[in-house]
Amino acid sequence: MFIQCSRCVFARETATAVILKIARNFPKQSSHVGQQLTRGTVRPVVPRSPQRYIGLISRPNCTPVLSHTIYTTMPGDSNQKKEGAAKRKSSEIQGSASPDASKAKSPKLEKSAASGSKDDGDFLEKIQKRRTDVCNSVAKFKFNKKRVRVLSKAEEFPDDSDGVVYWMSRDQRVQDNWALLYAQRLALKLELPLYVVFCLVPKFLDATIRQFGFMLKGLAEVEKECRELGISFHLLMGEARTVLPNFVKKNNIGGVVTDFSPLRTPTKWVQDMAKELPQEIPFCQVDAHNIVPCWEASPKLEYSARTIRTKIHNVLSEYLTEFPPVVKHPHKVKAMPEPVDWDAAHKFLEVDRSVGEVEWATAGTAAAYSTLESFCTQRLKYFSSERNDPNKPALSNLSPWIHFGQISVQRCILMVKMFKSRFKDGADAFIEEAVVRRELADNFCFYNEHYDSIKGAYKWAQDSLDAHRGDKRPYIYTRQQLEDAKTHDDLWNAAQVQMVREGKMHGFLRMYWAKKILEWTESPEQALAEAIYLNDKYNLDGRDPNGYVGCMWSICGIHDQGWAERAVFGKIRYMNYNGCKRKFDVPGFVRKYRKK
Repeated sequence: MFIQCSRCVFARETATAVILKIARNFPKQSSHVGQQLTRGTVRPVVPRSPQRYIGLISRPNCTPVLSHTIYTTMPGDSNQKKEGAAKRKSSEIQGSASPDASKAKSPKLEKSAASGSKDDGDFLEKIQKRRTDVCNSVAKFKFNKKRVRVLSKAEEFPDDSDGVVYWMSRDQRVQDNWALLYAQRLALKLELPLYVVFCLVPKFLDATIRQFGFMLKGLAEVEKECRELGISFHLLMGEARTVLPNFVKKNNIGGVVTDFSPLRTPTKWVQDMAKELPQEIPFCQVDAHNIVPCWEASPKLEYSARTIRTKIHNVLSEYLTEFPPVVKHPHKVKAMPEPVDWDAAHKFLEVDRSVGEVEWATAGTAAAYSTLESFCTQRLKYFSSERNDPNKPALSNLSPWIHFGQISVQRCILMVKMFKSRFKDGADAFIEEAVVRRELADNFCFYNEHYDSIKGAYKWAQDSLDAHRGDKRPYIYTRQQLEDAKTHDDLWNAAQVQMVREGKMHGFLRMYWAKKILEWTESPEQALAEAIYLNDKYNLDGRDPNGYVGCMWSICGIHDQGWAERAVFGKIRYMNYNGCKRKFDVPGFVRKYRKK
């Protein structure tokens, strides 16, 4: 008997639990297929070979797949119980875990966590419990397939494949990773080994050993956790298009899942891989970085936070759900790989080693959770009122870990919301910045190919900057003078010293810092280039959509409006030293970061 349907795709995931068992005992159980697939509509066909069992299950009221998006439901999922046709159709399209169900399972946990009760164990235990309260495996989780888009023509796994690969790139963690969860879901349903592969390039934009060192330490933690879970982790040296296709062929991989970045270089990596992979291998992408997937938040370039905010909040409840756990994988590889030679990985790099690693931030998900805990319990209460004061410890300090994907923003939001009853203003302000503003930055880079150029600015801003191109600058500094913090402005110098020394700069000062570069360089183009260069070289969270949009906002007015016209700036929003003095203790900050 052959199971066939013309309305569903990526069938191997949908039908595997039944099909593989039938195929292994073919033809002994072939006459019972219809009995096992009682939720589907089955059509008998004359059996020929076990390989024929790759057909599709037809589900009543099954929704057709939209372009580049997978919508499937696993056999045995709770949503397939007999319901009204309209209700079932709606649940299949949304495909998300029931928020009400997850909330009902752990009300005591939320209450005690918000009150800071010591009886509830440590922060990490709370997070682990929240996962297992949802379900004990992603195989039983109703995965929201709107997080996924298919990049290949192939949508079915080959019959004789021996594994599933998660090509890790932007999201460098094991738990709370929708891309890895989706890859494990496929591997569990297909009863195949799961591989995690990271492709290490020798250099990336202006990143130095500071950023690469942080990344490699985090990946070492990923390797350890994967090994504990029976998942094979591989660090491949070289660009993905040159090393990953060979890995796929060598290990007879049946499908590849990767995560999402809107930036130019990672996007090209993915496009190249889509061309290099064998045509019969399914290749899909999961947005594991944003809460609302970038392509679902908006189908176009948004003008400002005002225009995207409602769109995100309208669907946020569908996506802001608890994660299931990545579990110990039952289907083992023939032999686990040798431990990664991290010293060799360091030697492989071709980066500037003069910019040293920082001491205040320890790489890895464990350190990220510790920082999140301290934010929720110590700094969240001040976040709304004092986050623009560089002298006050009110920020989350999570940006390095978020940038490297060592912690999920969604996890941060879920935990911050647990404290909302105590620190409502702080929680609301953090959600606005971590969700709306951050996803707006991804939207800008995804839909604007000139996200790091004056060409990407609005026409009013380009015209205004061009009209003031010949204005006399009060000071002109070279890149080296800026890099060495040798300007007349002690506040700007202190901000630059903080960035060079600590790999971070206070958010409020990033705006002032970039705007002064516009004022002190010969052209807007040069100002933008210098700001991006310095940000990418020294900040741990450089080379990021937030960084590009921050520079573009400060210098080109992106996501802003025109202001009163003045020399050099034109209609771009202006900031000055006296304005900073009215907001915080400038001398106090300067004393802390005085150049030695």
